[in-house]
Amino acid sequence: MPVRYINVRSNVEMFSPVVRATGNVAVIGTAPSGTDAVAVAIADMSVANATFGPATLPDPQPGNPGKTKPNSSLTQALSTLFGQSPGPGQVFAIKAAGTSTGAVADPSAALTTAEDLDVQFVVLAATPLDTNTGADTAAIGKLAEHVVRVSERGVEGRERMGVVMLVKGASDPAVVTGKGKLVSDRMVYIAHKSDDDAAAAVAGTIAGYPPHISMLLKQVAISSAPFSATDIDKINQSEDFGNPPKGNGVNWLVDPVLIAGGGVFLGEGYTGNPGGGTKYIDVRRTVDDISFKLKARLIRAIGNLRISRSGLRALTVQLEAVLDPLVGDEVIDGYSIDIPILDLLDADPAALTAAQLQAIQNAQADRIAQILVTVDYAGAIHRIALALNFV
Repeated sequence: MPVRYINVRSNVEMFSPVVRATGNVAVIGTAPSGTDAVAVAIADMSVANATFGPATLPDPQPGNPGKTKPNSSLTQALSTLFGQSPGPGQVFAIKAAGTSTGAVADPSAALTTAEDLDVQFVVLAATPLDTNTGADTAAIGKLAEHVVRVSERGVEGRERMGVVMLVKGASDPAVVTGKGKLVSDRMVYIAHKSDDDAAAAVAGTIAGYPPHISMLLKQVAISSAPFSATDIDKINQSEDFGNPPKGNGVNWLVDPVLIAGGGVFLGEGYTGNPGGGTKYIDVRRTVDDISFKLKARLIRAIGNLRISRSGLRALTVQLEAVLDPLVGDEVIDGYSIDIPILDLLDADPAALTAAQLQAIQNAQADRIAQILVTVDYAGAIHRIALALNFV
C-alpha cells in the first residue's frame, strides 16, 4: 500500500439560497361551487371551471339563442388573468362567501387563508373601488390592511401588493386620495372602461414581468374604451413640460396613437402612494425582491460568523455575491456597503476614542452587527422632454 503523506477528505456542502417567486397571484371571488376560504392551485381554466363553475351559463330564455348569463365572478376573473401575456407564475383561487356573480362583500376568511400562500399579488374579483368598498371595514379596505400587515409583520418572503379596479368609467382619484389605509405603496389602482375584470388583468400583466421592469405602457389583454384628455388630467394631474408627473396614485388604461397596431396599455405605473418614497410599482417590487435575496443569503451567517475583522469581511463578501449580479443585469446601477464596526476594527486601537472602543465592546456583547447597504436604482424613462428648435 503506497504511503500517503497528506490525506484529504472532502466534504462538500454547497449552499443555494432560497429563491423567492415574483409573479404569483391569489384571486378571491364568489362562485356557485367550491369550498369557502380554501386555496386551490389553478393550473389552467379546466381546473377553475370544474372547481368553481364556468364563468357563464347559456340563458334558457326562449328566443335568445346563444345568449349567456353570468355564473361565477371568480372564474371570470381567473379567465381574464390567464389571458395576459406574459402572464402570472402560479395562481391560487379562494372562494369567498356571497352571491356567485357579485362582488366580494367580506374577504376576511379568504384573506386569512391567503396569508400562508406564496403570492405577490392579491385581487378581489368583480369588486370595484367606491366609497363603500373602500371603507376600512369593507372589502377593499380589508385588502389594503392585509397586504401591508402581511408584508411588514408576516412570514418572511410573503411581501405582496393588492390590485384594485375603480368603477367602470370612473376618473376621479378622490376615491383613493387621502383615504387612510387605501393610500399605500402596496396597493395598485386602475381606472378603466372595460366590462372585463380590469384588476385581474392588470395583476396578471404585472406578475408576468420581472420586478425591476417599469409597468408604463405594458400591454393589458382586455378591451377598454379610451379616456378623454380631460379624464386623464383628472386622474393624473396636469403635467408641465420637463417636470416629473405628480400622479394621484391611480393608473389608467390607454390606447396610444403612436403605438402601431393599437391595443390597451397601462398609462402609468404608480403605486397607491405617489407622495411616498416608493412611487412606482417596479420600485416597490424591486425593494421586496432585493431585501429577500439579501436575507436569504445572510441567514447562514447567523450563529456562525463572528463580530471580528475576518467575520465581517466574510459578511461583506456574501452581500457582494447578491448585489454584483444585479449590477451586471442592470437591475441596479451600483451599491455601497458600510459596516461601522468593521471600520473601527480596522483602525489602530490606540487611535480609537473611549466611545469607539465602547461601541466595539457593545457590538460584541450584544452580538449585533449593523450594516448600511445603499443601492443606486436607475429607474426607466417615463417621460422625455424634447425641445425641437427650427432655425
